[in-house]
Amino acid sequence: MRDRIKYLITGACAGAANGFFGSGGGLFLVPLFTGWLGMPQKTAFATSVAVIFPLSAVSAAVYFRSGGLSLSAAAPYLFGGAAGGALSGLLFRRASVPLLRKAFALLLLWGGVRALLLL
Repeated sequence: MRDRIKYLITGACAGAANGFFGSGGGLFLVPLFTGWLGMPQKTAFATSVAVIFPLSAVSAAVYFRSGGLSLSAAAPYLFGGAAGGALSGLLFRRASVPLLRKAFALLLLWGGVRALLLL
C-alpha cells in the first residue's frame, strides 16, 4: 500500500508539472524515481520518457479542448522532435550514468536561469 501511495504522489507531481508547464514532468519523475523509489538512474530516465508520453497526450487533449492548442502551430516541430527522440533513444544505451546526470543537471540549470532572466 505504501508503494502505491508513493507511485500516486510521483505521478501526480509529474502530471501537475506537465499540465502547468506544457511538459517537464520528467523534472519530478527522475529524482523521485531514483531518490524516493530507489530506481536505477538509467531505468529512471527511460521510465520517465514512457510516463511523460501519455501525460503529454492528456495535457494536449485538455489544451486542445480549451482552445489553447493550435495543431497547425505544433505540426512543424513533430518531425524534428520524432527524429531527435529516436536518435537520443539509440544513443542512450551508450551514454554513461555520470554523463546523463550532468546533461540533466545542465538542462535544469539552463531552464532555471532562463526562467529567472525572462521574468
